Amino acid sequence: MRALRLFEQGETQAAVARRLGVSRTTAMRWAHAWELRGREGLRAAGRAGRKPRLSSDELDRIEQALREGPRALGHATELWTLPRVAALIQRLTGVRYHPGHVWRVMRQLGWSLQKPTTRAKERDEEAISRWRKATWPALKKTPRAEAPRSSSSTRAASRSARPSAGRGRRGVRRRS
Repeated sequence: MRALRLFEQGETQAAVARRLGVSRTTAMRWAHAWELRGREGLRAAGRAGRKPRLSSDELDRIEQALREGPRALGHATELWTLPRVAALIQRLTGVRYHPGHVWRVMRQLGWSLQKPTTRAKERDEEAISRWRKATWPALKKTPRAEAPRSSSSTRAASRSARPSAGRGRRGVRRRS
């Protein structure tokens, strides 16, 4: 019925789709039903799609467990992985999700993918800076000035090949 209110306020189909988080095609179908049969046209549509596998109470329990963190549930690290979340959902609700589909539930709860930074606690920024300034330039490869060059970027020049024409000049053919 939120769509009905938005259409009555003069919102466009695209705006309704954005505000309600549905596709533009769905909003177009709703607008068409509203134009043809009014309020009853939208009521008669009923629920679109499959019923959710998790109720709102179950989603709340899952989110509460996620907020407690993986360590509170016996995991060795503070990192939620999809297999861990899938196991949590099954333990709390009895509903089994494949780990590859758990992200849908996470997105529904407002959670997003976050990759932790992988820096050592013992990292010495000063030593890294010194190494980059002193050691790295000596190790870094640089092109040799005397090396023959190739006109092809995928094929190395032959060391024994002689240039067919002078530098910057094209070879000249005689006409017969």
